[in-house]
Amino acid sequence: MKLNAKIPSGPLAEKWSTYKSTQHLVNPANKRKFDIIVVGTGLAGASAAASLGELGFKVKNFCYQDSPRRAHSIAAQGGINAAKNYQNDGDSVYRLFYDTIKGGDYRSREANVYRLAEVSNRIIDQCVGQGVPFARDYGGYLDNRSFGGALVSRTFYARGQTGQQLLLGAYGALNRQIAAGNVKMYTRTEMMDIVVIDGVARGIISRNLETGALEAHFGHAVVLATGGYGNVYFLSTNAMGSNASAAWKAYKRGAFFANPAFVQIHPTCIPVHGASQSKLTLMSESLRNDGRIWVPKEKEDAEKIRAGKLKPTDLPDEKRDYYLERRYPAFGNLVPRDVASRAAKERCDAGFGVGSGQAVYLDFKDSINRLGQKVIEERYGNLFQMYEKIVDENPYKTPMMIYPAIHYAMGGLWVDYELQTTVPGLFAIGEANFSDHGANRLGASALMQGLADGYFVLPYTIQNYLAGQLNVPRMDPAAKPEFKNALDAVRSDIDKLMNIKGKRTVDSLHKDLGLIMWDHVGMGRNKVGLEAGIKKIREVRETFWQDVRIPGTAAGMNIELEKANRVADFLELGELLAQDALHREESCGGHFREEHQMDDGEARRNDEKFKYVGAWEYKGPGKADELHKEHLDYEFIEVKTRNYKE
Repeated sequence: MKLNAKIPSGPLAEKWSTYKSTQHLVNPANKRKFDIIVVGTGLAGASAAASLGELGFKVKNFCYQDSPRRAHSIAAQGGINAAKNYQNDGDSVYRLFYDTIKGGDYRSREANVYRLAEVSNRIIDQCVGQGVPFARDYGGYLDNRSFGGALVSRTFYARGQTGQQLLLGAYGALNRQIAAGNVKMYTRTEMMDIVVIDGVARGIISRNLETGALEAHFGHAVVLATGGYGNVYFLSTNAMGSNASAAWKAYKRGAFFANPAFVQIHPTCIPVHGASQSKLTLMSESLRNDGRIWVPKEKEDAEKIRAGKLKPTDLPDEKRDYYLERRYPAFGNLVPRDVASRAAKERCDAGFGVGSGQAVYLDFKDSINRLGQKVIEERYGNLFQMYEKIVDENPYKTPMMIYPAIHYAMGGLWVDYELQTTVPGLFAIGEANFSDHGANRLGASALMQGLADGYFVLPYTIQNYLAGQLNVPRMDPAAKPEFKNALDAVRSDIDKLMNIKGKRTVDSLHKDLGLIMWDHVGMGRNKVGLEAGIKKIREVRETFWQDVRIPGTAAGMNIELEKANRVADFLELGELLAQDALHREESCGGHFREEHQMDDGEARRNDEKFKYVGAWEYKGPGKADELHKEHLDYEFIEVKTRNYKE
């Protein structure tokens, strides 16, 4: 199958305008005739459901949480990017576009990224209109701060609670449409499968998580806004309920999965502190604005700190290695996340780590001396409180300890310019798709993409599809054999899980998978390790299907059954992720193949062989997945080796 990205012709800066001017539309009276299913209520899902409802479509919105506002978007801390140039420091739409392409190590689609930068400014206006309490400067103007991979200040923020405030804005817009009758909300309901009729997505199968009841729902189009797959590693910064099941079910129904190996390691996470830990906590990248990252210059000092014989505050500046400032003088502590993460790992592997040996310091001593503690409290106070509650140390007086952790998935369902998957009528938005971030996402761009897709892209592009569906009447799922067959298949899968009656808990098997993923498909990857990892993943999957124990019944609330369904999918996705990492014999962004690095340890890309999107097609049980390639042609920028040193 040849992938058609449907990119409009013409100059880069005019592609989106050209598309909007020539697309097919649905008139207001006809919009009421269409049912659209939106799965997910995070920033992408809530904004899409609200916008589609506002347009007049009939929307069914699903989330597995007990409220839309519990979506994981609420955990985002640092901010949202936009090219407003309020700081008058040289920012522009083009610069945001270029920084995003470069930050993604030239592995993202040019047209999609430019559109993202182009609509970013409208997001800020929209959210201000909704009452989002962005930080403001002394004169009352919206304030900005810097994030990694940029030399300008373009990140709008609400202290360390930006995701929460943006989600509350979208939640308000969503509730307005629920009250108006345009959106019907299904909480505590999980999507179990996609229903495809004659090659077209026509609905979903859902499970009521309180009663266990399975239901079929028709939609003229289905939109997945279900986030990423970071929890395949078990320990990540994602909420424990975050999962990849919706996207994986779509994959098995014909939607290609793109670049699964592109997973982001975030450099500023609170380090792992015990074997019983169930998730990790992120310290916002915004802290790198005022915090300086360092390790001791001498191994002897690092050993004394690890042994508790020396405190970090005892070391004077001349005995500290501010290694990011040393290695990347132009960007310093604000290099992109993949660069900062690998640098931290390198220092710790070399024996300079602190804490357990797998940590570096994030120190605010200099900024407190320069600005005063009150200013730092105003900028980051809630983050400092969070750190102190978890670690039981005062970060105003003792440097924070941080270490890289799994955070975000740049890979996801393959979509074209219209955000439509390879299954007609099935769309994927936000982190669930692959389209904007390449091999590494710049900080503060996740919120930007989620809201751009939901508020300003999908409401246009989905109409181009629906205009050709006017003659498709609403379907009664009970009258369609495809819905019955899908219901029976889901029921059979649940029965299969419940009847295993083994001895292993779901969490124990998930931990086994996560450890394999981190050790073999984590920050550093190599051919031997990946091949061994794939073999071990298969062994865990075999154990899962022979020995997992799920207490209780399927008829009612059963948290272990929920987790088992998701882990079953992770065990398959983990293998595809490793397979993708094995085939891509280059280093780029978050994908670092140890065989492919420069003499100074930086990533070595292979543009001649791998300048493409790797999109995998599911071929059936027991069959090898097939790789398809969408070649990336850059017409408007020069592709070159990333440089954050000068």
